[in-house]
Parts: sequence; C-alpha cells; structure tokens
Amino acid sequence: MELELRHLRTIRTIAEAGSLTRAASVLGLAQPALSAQLRRIERTLGGALFERGRYGVRATALGELVLERTRIVLPAVSELQREATRFARDRRAAERLRLGGTHGPLLGALVDRLADAAPDATVTTCASWSERELAELLAEGRLDFALAGTCGSASPPGAPQLVWQEIAVDPVFVMLGEEHPLARGSGELELAALAGQEWACVPGDGCFADCFTAACARAGFTPRRMYETDTASCVHLVQVGRAVGLCRATFPPTPGITTRPLAETPLVWRHLLGWHPTTQQPDTAATVLAQARGAHAVAAARSGSYADWLARRGRARTRSITPGQGAV
Repeated sequence: MELELRHLRTIRTIAEAGSLTRAASVLGLAQPALSAQLRRIERTLGGALFERGRYGVRATALGELVLERTRIVLPAVSELQREATRFARDRRAAERLRLGGTHGPLLGALVDRLADAAPDATVTTCASWSERELAELLAEGRLDFALAGTCGSASPPGAPQLVWQEIAVDPVFVMLGEEHPLARGSGELELAALAGQEWACVPGDGCFADCFTAACARAGFTPRRMYETDTASCVHLVQVGRAVGLCRATFPPTPGITTRPLAETPLVWRHLLGWHPTTQQPDTAATVLAQARGAHAVAAARSGSYADWLARRGRARTRSITPGQGAV
C-alpha cells in the first residue's frame, strides 16, 4: 500500500481526537474499520504511530515525526487546491504571449506595442539567428508567434502547417560610414559602384546570402570579403570604414552611418509573422499581426532615407518582410 493524503488526514484526526473511538466518530467510520486502517498505515510506515492506553492514544516518536510532516504537507496541498480552483474559474486570467524573432527592431517594437494593446498579457521573448529554429519552436508549441522572413518571393520557413502572414516588404538599402565617398548624396546607388568594397553581415539560415551573391554577379562582380558577425559589430565596421553593409530600409538613424537605396531594388526583404493555427485564437493572431504592422509603419516613418525613397515613387506606404540572413 502506498501512503496517500487521506492516510495523513486520518493520522492527524486520531491525534487530535485523542482516541480511536472519537476519531472514528469524526471520520464517520466504525471503530474496527478505523483500527484496521491504522494498522495498514503503520505497516506501510514501518512502525507503530500511536500507543494505545486506558485513556486513549498517544503518538510514538515515529508518530510525532509523521504528524510534524502532516502540519506542512496538508496545508500546502489545501492551498494548492484552492489556488488551482481560483485559476480554473478565472476566465479573465492573463494571456501568455511567447514571441520569437530574428535580429532587427520589430521584436522590441512589437513587445512595446502589445504592452498597450494587451496589457493583461504576459509577454516573453526569444531571439535567434535561425528562422528554421523559430519555425520549429512554433511547430512544437514552445512559441506562440515568431517574427521571421524571407528574401524576395522565397517560401516561408518551417512546417507546412504553420500560418505565415506578411507584415510588409522592404527594399534593401546599403549602409555606409558617413565619411565614405559614396555616402554623399541621397539618390539611388548602383550596386556595381560597390564592387571594390568589403562587406559586413549578420548570420542566418535563409537564402539572403545566395540572393546577394547573385545580385552582385548580375552587377558584374564578386564580393571581396564578407564579415559575418553580430549587429553591433556590423554597425561598428561600417562606422569606422572597414566595410559597407546591407540593411532593411527601416534601419533607424544611427550616428556615423548613412543609408542609401540601391538602384532598381535588386534585393527585398519580406517581414512575416508566423503561428500555429491550432494553438492560437483568431482574434489574438489578428491583434498581434496588426501591432506588428503598426511597429513596421512607425519604423518606416522614422527612416528619412526610406521616406524619401517612397516619396520619389509616389507611394504613401509599403508592405514589409524580414531577412533570412545578412541585412541589419
């Protein structure tokens, strides 16, 4: 026989009643039945719990040990039951939103906006260089939403059962140190003009690196060198003139950095929001998607070079998508 909570309650009742007769009355049992149950409990615990006497029962040393534990265990279990009942009955319990994202400003901006749009939600984040990893976490139910992306018209990452909705599509710009000769001016820059440059990029497992290499080949050159490192180091390499880099058009204004659009837009990034349809309510998904699109719109408005690029094309807004690899 394994010891159960009801056995601990029986032991406590016997100790509090002071006799088997009174304990049996409290428990609604016949005294012989209670005596038999006590003997089974004592065999399970390995010794007598009470000494029987003329005037009732008194706990043995083993009984005192067990009673001491019941004073901790039984109240803790009762409190657990009360808390679980309250939680189950509270239909307005705070929602949990586990967000994942690749490098870039959208994840932080989305968290900020959800703090106002869903103030009762508990939001946690997970950052990864790998869009495939984020897709796997969605498929496994370890994330609720993921900000990822593709290069151009490439397929979204991950399992086919996932839902991916487009947030927006950004042209790829080039970022240059403010002292770079090509940093002067605000017009579009031919990719071929950067043939002699060294490059800095961030890692990833999408197709962006291949798309960039193909764009360079169409422009008539092969990139000299590519420094693959974290975002802050990419920015530093550009600021000091060691390299040039590629960035989404929404790249925020940064001291020592100038961004310029590329002629004929040889590269674009599609920002995507993904989730598993069986684990998310449609209204929750709609809220998160709307806030992600709002975060992108704010980022686009803050970029002077992007605003100029849109104005020259007579467009008031753009769609967005995030990179598989490479652009900051």
